[in-house]
Amino acid sequence: MDFFSATNLHLYIGIVLSCVNGVLMCLLASKFLHVIQLSGYKIVGYSAYLKETKWSYVTRLVVLCFMSVLCVLVTNSLLDGYGQYYSYIGLIFYFYFCIVFIINVYRAPQKTPLKQTHRMQRLTFVVFLVMSAITFALIMLFSEYVPFIRFGVVAITPIFLPIVVPLAHFICIPMESVFRQVYKTRAKKKLASMPNLIKIGITGSYGKTTTKHILNVMLGTKYNVCMSPHSFNTPMGLTKVINNYLEPKHEVLIAEMGARQVGDIAYLCNLIHPKHAIITGVGSQHLATFGTVENIYKAKKELVDAISDGYICFNAQNAGTLKMYEECTKNKILCGIDGDYFVSILNIKASKKGSIFDLKIGDEIVNCSTKLLGKSNLEDIALASGLAYKMGVSLLGIKSAISQLKPIPHRVELIEENGLTIIDDSFNASVESSKNALETLSLFDGEKIVVTPGLVELGDSEYAENVAFGEALSRVANKVIIVNKTNKQAITTGLLKGGFDENNILEMETLNDAKAKLKDILVGGEIVLFENDLPDNYI
Repeated sequence: MDFFSATNLHLYIGIVLSCVNGVLMCLLASKFLHVIQLSGYKIVGYSAYLKETKWSYVTRLVVLCFMSVLCVLVTNSLLDGYGQYYSYIGLIFYFYFCIVFIINVYRAPQKTPLKQTHRMQRLTFVVFLVMSAITFALIMLFSEYVPFIRFGVVAITPIFLPIVVPLAHFICIPMESVFRQVYKTRAKKKLASMPNLIKIGITGSYGKTTTKHILNVMLGTKYNVCMSPHSFNTPMGLTKVINNYLEPKHEVLIAEMGARQVGDIAYLCNLIHPKHAIITGVGSQHLATFGTVENIYKAKKELVDAISDGYICFNAQNAGTLKMYEECTKNKILCGIDGDYFVSILNIKASKKGSIFDLKIGDEIVNCSTKLLGKSNLEDIALASGLAYKMGVSLLGIKSAISQLKPIPHRVELIEENGLTIIDDSFNASVESSKNALETLSLFDGEKIVVTPGLVELGDSEYAENVAFGEALSRVANKVIIVNKTNKQAITTGLLKGGFDENNILEMETLNDAKAKLKDILVGGEIVLFENDLPDNYI
């Protein structure tokens, strides 16, 4: 082909343009890369994102391509008689539209920002290579067979991104398997060098992080504890904790274990080999990736199966964990509220300042107080207390730890400022935790406003659960601000079904819009509950 002639200037321009476009595509692909990362680098999560958002981001890319191609064609038509090099001018519009698009994406608030890990950098580089190759191939073909469009074909390349990102992910899998094995081997070697380290696994559909923090405070009265920070609960996250955070001085490792499909917990257990375990609950969270509640149950039970001679604490308030407890033949501990369990929380007096209750462990009873709000936090306290007690922490030590507990940020966290009371439960929400948040809101007197996008990642049951959530809201709230369109119809249906005044239902596109609206309607003294915040793969 003449295109590959050493004297053809278009060849060199095409190479440079392909590389520049490859970089641009990496920036445009940030949303898809972010979703892959949030999904634990699992394509099932990526597919769920496309399904749940109805390909909204892809539609925006299609509009970008359409506008760019249109401008290129018009420009080429107008400048057709002035020489072939004028065909490049139309690309100015393409680059302009892309830059505006990228700026808007990066300005959008992110709940969990994209982390530029080594793995993400490798994946991004592969996306760059693939998109550069696709761009150059298109330029070559159109220059040879459709010279009128020539380099304007670059304007259609963004539409390849939804396919190229998962393709790049698959290309990276062999390489990532090697890296993962290296990090895992290093982590296992480090754990092997600490034979006396007591390892604890915590899993469940909700309450993992809160229980982890509570247990950390309780065990901290007796042991030197290493707790996985933030929500590091994936294989690579826990590997990082072991390699970077665990030190020879530590006596206990508390590992939060998350899962999006059957086998995830088993993989983590194979890495950690926990001695003790806590199962917080089996719910419908991440049903979109698990498929069925039965699969969620199987995944959580993988932690139970991994324990040999240690203790396993089960939540008596959850039907799934109660069933798991009854099936378990190992050293099991049942922990709950208002029941005859090994660990029981009794005589609860709840207020907007926290709770006072009796903690009964075995035959011992002690009166406790905590600043944590809601029954779900009391469930987590009961679970942590049971394991701490079995690990040698005295009842008085547990009582002291409970009094020192501080609210976990964004998990039923009480904030009071300028005469306004805020209940921040925006980290995430499950069917169970949302009930707890509304129960906590009911403790307060005054005008109650709930800001929520509803419940997500519930698969086929999502609509029905949000209708029920709307009904529950109607019994507690005075005003409801629904964020995003994802669950607007379901929540509104539930609210109206519960007899809620339609004039008090407000709809906002984003959380920032909702906050701006709040400033307009607040007069002072209101209680505002932020219940759930959409994960970034729903925006």
